[in-house]
Amino acid sequence: MFDSLKDKLSGFRKDVEETTEEKAEEADEADADADAEAVEETVETEPAETETTPEPESTDDSDSKDEESGNGRGGFAQKAKSFARGEIVIEEQDVEDPLWELEMALLESDVEMSVAQEMLDGIRNDLVGATRKFSAETGDVVEDALRDSLLSVISVGQFDFDQRVAEADKPLVIIFTGVNGVGKTTSIAKLSRYFEERGYSSVMANGDTYRAGANQQIREHADALDTKLIAHEQGGDPAAVIYDAVEYADAHDIDIVLGDTAGRLHTSEGLMDQLEKIGRVVDPDMTIFVDEAVAGQDAVQRAKEFDEAAEIDGSILTKADADSKGGAAISISHVTGKPILFLGTGQGYDDIEQFDPERMVERLLGDEEEEE
Repeated sequence: MFDSLKDKLSGFRKDVEETTEEKAEEADEADADADAEAVEETVETEPAETETTPEPESTDDSDSKDEESGNGRGGFAQKAKSFARGEIVIEEQDVEDPLWELEMALLESDVEMSVAQEMLDGIRNDLVGATRKFSAETGDVVEDALRDSLLSVISVGQFDFDQRVAEADKPLVIIFTGVNGVGKTTSIAKLSRYFEERGYSSVMANGDTYRAGANQQIREHADALDTKLIAHEQGGDPAAVIYDAVEYADAHDIDIVLGDTAGRLHTSEGLMDQLEKIGRVVDPDMTIFVDEAVAGQDAVQRAKEFDEAAEIDGSILTKADADSKGGAAISISHVTGKPILFLGTGQGYDDIEQFDPERMVERLLGDEEEEE
């Protein structure tokens, strides 16, 4: 998962380490040259010992020469010794080329441009002027900068999903929206299993009354999971279907209503009107946007448009296991201000994982082994 982006982040870390290593080697050579010159000057200027030579008095000229030496060659030698001890000051020119390479890598990985720019600004601010022991800590400070930058863009809007479900009045109504073919219905089935494993009962509602075969598709999932399904005939009112499901849940002490909707584009005014009607009639507790991680920037743009039209509470990214780029996972939270809640990682009902920003960052930086 996200292997391509993971490799590119690792490449940036190595580029900065190599740049500072070269800087340390140059400083080491300069230090050696300065020491040699200092020894040579000492030999040439040391006075011959005599019994009658009085100790010279200090003059303004000598003080001036000492100060000049300290600010000139002596100051440079001291700086070189500091570098030779392994104290590296990371300067802007040290990171500009690696940052440019990283920017190209992020854009190639479908990270949205404004998100990429914020990440780069954060990394630059963390690195420039940082002083670290080279051999032990240069890689660490780069990794810390990457970690902070990644967390800042993917943690936007995060909330404790399980806690919100536990504290909500029942029945809790969750509506799923997004374009056709991205896995909304399968995600509903996966969450039905997810809730069952945590002790909650659920009912599915097929608000996708426009698509032929929609009832059959969701019924197959409901039967496989032994979950109640509320559905009307094709062409019926989606808001009425979901309203009936809420009434059924209330009458039968069902905890959660999972409402499917027709796949729609933000330009489909009739479908968007239906989504708004569902909101008025049912007043859902959550609206979750579903799209494919592999859709990259298209998914990011759609998430933004759906949030503007229906005010989503969070997102589910399907096919995350097939996404090597990771651009949608990096960008969607930042662009919408709403969190990624789950990642779909396969076709099975258990192939869904709750999105954890810190775990995602560890995965991208190579600190967590991928599960087989």
